[in-house]
Amino acid sequence: MDMPKAQRRKMRETINFSNITAVILAGGLGTRLRPAISDKPKVLAEVLGRSFLTYLLDQLSSAGACKVILCTGYMGDKVQAVYGDTYRSLNLLYSQEDKPLGTGGALRLALPLIESDYVLVMNGDSYVRTDLSCYAKWFLQGDKKASLVLVKVLDTIRYGMVAVEKDETVSAFKEKERSKGAGWINAGIYLIKTSFLETIPVGRKFSLERKFFPSLVGNGLFGYQCKGEFIDIGTPESYAAAEFFFNESKVTAVEKNIGCGGQDL
Repeated sequence: MDMPKAQRRKMRETINFSNITAVILAGGLGTRLRPAISDKPKVLAEVLGRSFLTYLLDQLSSAGACKVILCTGYMGDKVQAVYGDTYRSLNLLYSQEDKPLGTGGALRLALPLIESDYVLVMNGDSYVRTDLSCYAKWFLQGDKKASLVLVKVLDTIRYGMVAVEKDETVSAFKEKERSKGAGWINAGIYLIKTSFLETIPVGRKFSLERKFFPSLVGNGLFGYQCKGEFIDIGTPESYAAAEFFFNESKVTAVEKNIGCGGQDL
């Protein structure tokens, strides 16, 4: 059942997203995508004349975010040169890797810049049409330590599958090579208690997907099952599809009036 627009608006206003620091993991080498964007980092790959990162920043701005930390690495100076210190309503800070640290290591490096009790983390090479305010509201209900936005795809073999119980707890991760058929996958958006990031080793390569989140299974890790459409630009094929994806929407998830009915259901 669709929620009335006024009710959706009121619900979003009750979430003070300005108190949640956002982090975008923007340091990937983009090895598979290099032939298509050889002179720039993956987050600056253009889609319909705009850098892919711009779509993520627009989504955060629409949700009411104020502070965004960009975890940069490969060609990070180019990212800072394009965006500077502000974008729309967002204040931008940069955490630059001297060496590749993986998703977890990059997030741990940025920890001194995070001043909020919770942190919203986004992969810089994927996008989900969902209302981030609704996701925050869901997360702050109950005792959740960490969570992942999940989307359902027809074939999980490229991504790996995430198993979720009826109480929304994550019960297992199935690796890519062992995953097949339709199922829920990690969509690359997370809400985490900031204090938990202290468990990540400092200055070492570390993976959120392979080490951090699996270690929290059975210990406060939840899955937000979202029906919003998903795309990543990790391969030349998926990057080519991004133009159609954004040309079809032309608006953010909020502007599409995706509501908080359950979990975008």
